[in-house]
Amino acid sequence: MAEIPAALLLLADARLPAGGHAHSGGLEPAVAAHAVTDLADLRDFLHGRLATTGLTGAALAAAACAYAAAYAPDADIPPSGDGSAGGRRGWRGLDAEADARTPSPAQRRASRAQGRSLARAARATWSHPGLDALAAEVRAPHHPLVLGAAAAAAGGTPRQAAAVAAYGAAAGPASAAVRLLGLDPLDVHRVLADLAARMDEVADEAAAAAAGGWDALPAPSAPLLDLLAEAHVRAGLRLFES
Repeated sequence: MAEIPAALLLLADARLPAGGHAHSGGLEPAVAAHAVTDLADLRDFLHGRLATTGLTGAALAAAACAYAAAYAPDADIPPSGDGSAGGRRGWRGLDAEADARTPSPAQRRASRAQGRSLARAARATWSHPGLDALAAEVRAPHHPLVLGAAAAAAGGTPRQAAAVAAYGAAAGPASAAVRLLGLDPLDVHRVLADLAARMDEVADEAAAAAAGGWDALPAPSAPLLDLLAEAHVRAGLRLFES
C-alpha cells in the first residue's frame, strides 16, 4: 500500500476542530436502549456499524475524493456532470446519493451538521478548488462528501479517503463508549486494534464500489440504528448530538 500523506492523518485525528466529539455514531441511544452494555456488546456494535453505515460512508467519501481530485488544475479528466464514468452529476448529485442512503431524518441532520463543521475546518486548513466547489454547490453537504473532498485536498487517494471514513465510523463510537459506559480506554483501544483488518476490508470494498457509477454505491441498511436515531432526538437528556 502506498504511503499515507502526513496531511491526511489530520483528518483521522480526533483533535481536528470539526465537532466530531459531539457525536457518538448512534452509540448513545443504543446504550440508552440497553442494546450495548459492555465491551463485548461494543465490539458487536462496531462490527455492525462498519458493515452498514461505515461501508456506505466510506464509499461516498471515496467517490467524493475522486470527484474533488478532478478539479485540480493538472487533473487528466475535468469534473463532469454528464452522468458518465462514475455517474458524475455534480456535487448536488452525489449529495442526493448520500441523502438516499440515509433514511433517518435525524441521521441526515447529524451528517449535514458534521459536514458543515468539517467543511469549515478543512477549508481553513487546505485551499482546493474541489472543496470550494462543494461549498458553493451544496449549502450543508453530507459529512462523507466533505471528508472525501478534504482527503483530495490533503493529497489522498479515494482508497485512503475510504480508510479514514471507515476508521472514523468505528473510532467515534468507541471513544464515546468510554464516557457512556465507563469502559477502560485501554480495553476499548484493543477492540479498535482488533477491528483494524476489518476497517481495511471495508475501505477496499468502498473504493472498488466508488470506481463504478454513483447509482451503484453500496447502501446496506441498519434499521435499528435509524430507529434509535429518531428516539435519540426526542430524548430529554443526552450527552451527544447523535
